Amino acid sequence: MLKKVFCTFLALAIVLVFVSTSGAITYGQPDGNAHPYVGVVVFQAAGDTTSGWSCTGTLLSPTVLLTAGHCTAGAARAWVWFEAERKGMVGYPFSGDLTAKEIHTHPRYDDFASFPATYDLGIVVLDRKVTRSAYGKLPGIGFLDALATRRGLQEVNFTVVGYGMQDVKPEPVANVVRYWGTSQLVNLSSHLTDGYNLQTTNDPGKGTGSGGTCSGDSGGPIFYGTSNIVVAVNSFGLNANCVGADFSFRTDRADSQRFISNFLK
Repeated sequence: MLKKVFCTFLALAIVLVFVSTSGAITYGQPDGNAHPYVGVVVFQAAGDTTSGWSCTGTLLSPTVLLTAGHCTAGAARAWVWFEAERKGMVGYPFSGDLTAKEIHTHPRYDDFASFPATYDLGIVVLDRKVTRSAYGKLPGIGFLDALATRRGLQEVNFTVVGYGMQDVKPEPVANVVRYWGTSQLVNLSSHLTDGYNLQTTNDPGKGTGSGGTCSGDSGGPIFYGTSNIVVAVNSFGLNANCVGADFSFRTDRADSQRFISNFLK
C-alpha cells in the first residue's frame, strides 16, 4: 500500500508474488550490525492474506518498536525482523516467529488532514523480548529547538537507517537490506515543518555515506549525529523519485513522548 495524500509517503507495498520490493536507503551504505535495534516491519490489514505494506522501525525497549502512524493505521497484523538482509529473514513477508502483540497509532493521527501537525507516530508491541546491548533512545523535550537558529545548518548531521528502496530511476533497485546514510538539517520552521516536522537533505551527493530515504523507509529512525537518539521518525517526501528533501515527525515534542511513554512503562 503506497500511501499518497498531500505528498508521497514512504510505505512500500508488497504482495506474495513480489516479496523483494523492500530495499534500502538511497546513496547509503550497508548497515551490517551497526544498528541491530532497527528492523523491518510488514503490516497486513484485517481479512487480507495476499498483500501488505513494509516499513522500518526502531526498538526503544525489548518489546516496544517505534514506527510511523501511516504504517500502523489500518493494520491488524504485523511481523518484524531484525536481520541485516533478506536471506536471514525466516518466513518473510507474512510469517515468522516475531509478531505484533499490539499495534497502536497516535490518537491525533488523521491521515495528514491536519498537516503539518500529522502526529505520524505508531507503536508495535512485540509478542516476545528482543535482547540488544543498546536500544534507540528518545531525546529531551525541545532537543531540536536549539538547532533552528544555529548557523551552518549543513554541519548538523543525522543518520538515517532503513530497509527502503535504494533508487527508483532509471528503474527500481529493491533489495531487502538494512542501510544507513548521513543527511543534513535543512529546516525546522517552514510551513512544511512548523515545529512538528524535521526537514533533512535527500540525495545530497556529498560522497561516501551521504544518503536519503525512499519507499519502505517510513517509520525508520532519524538519529542525531552518530548517536542512538531518535529525534524524529521518517514520515514523507515531496515526490515519487525519492529526491529533494525528507521529512520526519519529531519525537522531542511533549505530545509525542506522552504517546510513546504509555508503552515504555
